Amino acid sequence: MNNLSSFNKFTDNLKVQDDIMPVLFIGHGSPMNGIEDNEFSKRWAAMAKEIPVPTAVLVVSAHWLSHGTLVTAMEFPKTIHDFGGFPQELFEVQYPAPGNPALADEVVSLVKRVNIGLDHDWGLDHGTWSVVRHMYPEAKIPVLQLSIDYTKPPQYHYDLAKELYSLRKKGVLIIGSGNMVHNLRMVAWDKMSEPGFGFDWALKMNDTFKQLIKGGDPWSLINYESLGRESALAIPTPEHYLPLLYSLVTVAQL
Repeated sequence: MNNLSSFNKFTDNLKVQDDIMPVLFIGHGSPMNGIEDNEFSKRWAAMAKEIPVPTAVLVVSAHWLSHGTLVTAMEFPKTIHDFGGFPQELFEVQYPAPGNPALADEVVSLVKRVNIGLDHDWGLDHGTWSVVRHMYPEAKIPVLQLSIDYTKPPQYHYDLAKELYSLRKKGVLIIGSGNMVHNLRMVAWDKMSEPGFGFDWALKMNDTFKQLIKGGDPWSLINYESLGRESALAIPTPEHYLPLLYSLVTVAQL
């Protein structure tokens, strides 16, 4: 924390609101969505206009894996270009949103189940800025990232999300950024131009996930490995799926 007075000033301004901020899970897809004007980026921009303006944004991105849970705590997080093989235009993007060390301290003090560390090295990776720059292009709203502890099981992440719930009552928008179906080894590049193409297993799991969410069943989503062969193909590694669990506290009763 910078000092106690700055921490108190920030948290005093985070008054409990009558309306709780929504929590979002966004499939960020290709990094090119960060600079393209397409159906995805247009929807993200529209979504920002449909919800209250947040006091800050906390993103759980598939692209920040760590041993232990960390939260960015710098005043000005850098824009990370964590990809390769894309046009130079994408590497030139800067999203200069401020951070907020006082909010990072609030996150640390709020969570009791685990010790969250303050990070001053990471920044905003493309799982965050490629989405948020379309939602808040003026880059004036503080943006923080929460890392994914890759050593922990899905239940850990769902339980951690419960402890973050009260931030939403204070105007903080929590975003999980990943993809429910993410298997780059199975991408049919020759079918990319075919509208609506998808492998049977991918389409089935996409529908299954949606039905479980709509049906208020986070437990099956937490235990996704029990959903069969299609689940194993859709989620060969968990990093893009785990951000979904941070949005599921809305599905079940706390």
